[in-house]
Amino acid sequence: MMERVEFLILKSLVNDKEYLRKVIPFIKKEYFEDNIQRIVFEEISNFVDNYNEVPTTEVLLIECQKRTDINQSEYVEICNVINNLDPIKTEEQWLIDTTEKWCRDRAIYLALIESIQIADSEEKSRDSIPSILQDALAVSFDNHVGHDYLNDYKERYEFYRKKEDKIEFDLEYFNKITKGGLPNKTLNVALAGTGVGKSLFMCHVASSVLLQGRNVLYITLEMAEERIAERIDANLLNVNIKDISELPKSIFDNKINGLHKKTQGTLIIKEYPTASAHAGHFKALLNELALKKSFRPDIIFIDYLNICASSRYRGNSTVNSYSYIKAIAEELRGLAVEANVPIVSATQTTRSGYGSSDVELTDTSESFGLPATADLMFALISTDDLEGLGQIMVKQLKNRYNDPTINKRFVIGIDRSKMRLFDVEQSAQDDILDKGKEEEYTYKEKSTNLKEKFGAFSF
Repeated sequence: MMERVEFLILKSLVNDKEYLRKVIPFIKKEYFEDNIQRIVFEEISNFVDNYNEVPTTEVLLIECQKRTDINQSEYVEICNVINNLDPIKTEEQWLIDTTEKWCRDRAIYLALIESIQIADSEEKSRDSIPSILQDALAVSFDNHVGHDYLNDYKERYEFYRKKEDKIEFDLEYFNKITKGGLPNKTLNVALAGTGVGKSLFMCHVASSVLLQGRNVLYITLEMAEERIAERIDANLLNVNIKDISELPKSIFDNKINGLHKKTQGTLIIKEYPTASAHAGHFKALLNELALKKSFRPDIIFIDYLNICASSRYRGNSTVNSYSYIKAIAEELRGLAVEANVPIVSATQTTRSGYGSSDVELTDTSESFGLPATADLMFALISTDDLEGLGQIMVKQLKNRYNDPTINKRFVIGIDRSKMRLFDVEQSAQDDILDKGKEEEYTYKEKSTNLKEKFGAFSF
């Protein structure tokens, strides 16, 4: 059966130009089990690469005759295969689907063989086995090679109208400045001084996302897994963090069981030693969680960015801090794109920005390359006056989702004992002078004639 499918693929490659264009980028010569058919495919592929055309049977016979790695009997067999590559009539979509399934099955088979060889070898590391199997399982035909601006306008219009899947906050003003939450494939960074509330912010948002029924991955390089879990316990169980250790086990069990009933989500907390893990380790963790726990996060928190490592530079590298931190940020954003999730992290302020009540982008510690890479960056600011009111100020520094001058500054409530943030009364926002005004959309503007509004074009 396998040989019949392989022969059908070879026939279609030399007789159906449209089929060839769609499938040849995804077929590897290793997929062919029969050596003779593998050689024929190799010559077809080489000709397409060199001349961007479908080879004729005469061309294949000549090219195979030039080969020095085959004997006479093999050449006779090759000629027999090539001379029987007659045109066939087959439903095109069925043929493409069958070819895709064959490619996936062969990729999985070869990955299993390679994994067994690695497992039997004492010299090779077994850590690569999950990624080998993951890559094989992901084999599929993707014919998308770019957006055709003029021909793909219908899809573009649907994209404009489609509601983007976002991770919502439980804080009103954060939803306002992000237009409804954090989209996938983004890097979002909180900037704050030591002790202001970077980890508190991330623990609170992680808790709120878990209550939405979403899966959350929290990676910590600063505190132990149990300390992060303790902060989230204080938030979700509504208990002062100092009192958690004194809770009777029966009460603690009841609270956790009650939490189980409130959400279908899962929260995984993973600890790495400071400055020892980079985006490559995090990607391996995602693969491991998918294989062992069938867990795929909807959002990832990394606590925090500056104490990650970079896969581009070794720990003892003499690279400057600007390049090093920028590399970390770019790698994390790349991970967000690859995993199709938002990543939330944090960074320190400089010494001058630590006690400032008006933090700027230039107060970013170690590297200005970080805000250049982030999609959303905001400062968490605490002063004695704000602390007395149980509040913390948020200042937008960079925002790719919305106009950062609208609600540039706003305040949120903070309960450090329970590791919680909350919305405050609107009157607290009114005291902020440069908070900006939300855009108004009046009925008169709404009824404006489209031809007049877009007068530069002819409709």
